[in-house]
Amino acid sequence: MDAVRLIVTSRRALAGGGEAPQVMAEVWQAQALAQAIGSRLAVAGPPELRGEALGLTELAGRGCGVLERPDIALAELRAAQLTELGDARQALLYLGGLLGEVGIALVGLACAADDETTYWQCMEAIDAADESRDRVVQMLRRLADRVEGLPEAG
Repeated sequence: MDAVRLIVTSRRALAGGGEAPQVMAEVWQAQALAQAIGSRLAVAGPPELRGEALGLTELAGRGCGVLERPDIALAELRAAQLTELGDARQALLYLGGLLGEVGIALVGLACAADDETTYWQCMEAIDAADESRDRVVQMLRRLADRVEGLPEAG
């Protein structure tokens, strides 16, 4: 499945809310998807994005690492369903939106947390999602710079 479709699916699932464990599972899924997209871009994306994409992979991996891995069957793991990136710019635009929504969901979870462990997990995951989103924005800038640097057709 292509990246944009998977991101849209993640955004819908995250917006669907539910109890804290379901939201945390969706946050984890979103971070795993960001990690997979970063990995794909690092290997096969535009050359000027590869370094930033590697950073995205590491940051999103950290986002997954601070949260408990949900009990998700491999067939339900969106990151494992990623087969193609499609247009890198479009995928990054959608991914940036998803990561912003992840941060908002985590703020809500942190505010409602009954225990310190959950609170600090959310805080660390917010930081990872924010840094991942910053990487996405940097990659979008690099793509825009590349387009501006192309000679005009004519």
